[in-house]
Amino acid sequence: MTRIPEPAAVADGPDPGSRFPARYWQRLEDGRFQCDLCPRLCKLHAGQRGACFVRMRDGDEMLLTTYGRSSGFCIDPIEKKPLNHFYPGSKVFSFGTAGCNLACKFCQNWDISKSRDLDTLMDQASPAEIADTALHWGCHSVAFTYNDPVIFAEYAMDVADACHARGLKTVAVTAGYISECARQDFFSRMDAANVDLKGFTDDFYVKLCGAHLQPVLDTLVWLRHETDVWLELTTLLIPGHNDSDAELAALSSWVRRELGPEVPLHFSAFHPDFKMADLPPTPPATLSRARRIALGAGLHHVYTGNVHDPEGDTTHCGACGETLIVRDWYEIRSYQLTADGACPRCGARLAGRFGAVGAAVHDAFGARRIPVNIHRQSPGRGQSK
Repeated sequence: MTRIPEPAAVADGPDPGSRFPARYWQRLEDGRFQCDLCPRLCKLHAGQRGACFVRMRDGDEMLLTTYGRSSGFCIDPIEKKPLNHFYPGSKVFSFGTAGCNLACKFCQNWDISKSRDLDTLMDQASPAEIADTALHWGCHSVAFTYNDPVIFAEYAMDVADACHARGLKTVAVTAGYISECARQDFFSRMDAANVDLKGFTDDFYVKLCGAHLQPVLDTLVWLRHETDVWLELTTLLIPGHNDSDAELAALSSWVRRELGPEVPLHFSAFHPDFKMADLPPTPPATLSRARRIALGAGLHHVYTGNVHDPEGDTTHCGACGETLIVRDWYEIRSYQLTADGACPRCGARLAGRFGAVGAAVHDAFGARRIPVNIHRQSPGRGQSK
């Protein structure tokens, strides 16, 4: 595989919006360029773009067309990613770009991930500007989210380097559809990841996501056993498609066997959108049923999302069952962990990343979501709670 040499390290990185050379590709014998970033292995003639839309061949160059360009910046609670065991109560600086390497018919962020209009990327920012703005707002971490950061890997990795230089953590919210040759580079820059395990049959992935299941499972096993990245999973339950008892039991048993009982699993509710607007939303009872199945399979930390369910939001000790963190939506109502992340009743350490950040309820960020204009260091319009 041919890799474009990385540019010389500079404090601010390339100018936003510049022509940025993409990595992870090779020239084929027939003259096409093969993008090796993800399992799609798109093969491109001059002028063509990959399935993700943002990686393209321009003559004898492969380019990332969204480097330094964002669909917007927001400050979120870390629980919104969702990450319940990664510095609970802290705030995270979130952003994405455009495009996606999957084709999910149920995409909840389709206006961003399926965008073919790069002019919608109105916010431009260098890696240093993003890290500095996150610090300015007192964020503990920066999340690559809204669309899949795998497709803007070079930009995400440069931002992550700038964040680490300033003491910030980094979070990838991803479908985990990344090639073996790229995942070490990418995840070595991440402190935590929430991976969408969209279903547990290849048929589901092929028909509804335009992808395959096995590469995602391979990424999950590799992340859990070959890296120090804190890992949580999310499965969006779609009525009649991936919510049967049999599939939920198979998914939960696989997670227990291959990843371990301490890896948190989030079941979230589908709402009608994009190409599946004719389906009903997921009933709360479905999420409760999925949670019971997963707990019955031996998983210790199973959560429900996109519904009001205090029990499904609450963290319990995996050893003795003591209630440790009580949440209501994204609000932390009670936090009983010791300073080093242990259960005060039995002393067992809770799996995750904890510390002073978010440890006190009155310091928790809560359910707010604050749009940010990165060049004005002030909230954007429409600040909400």
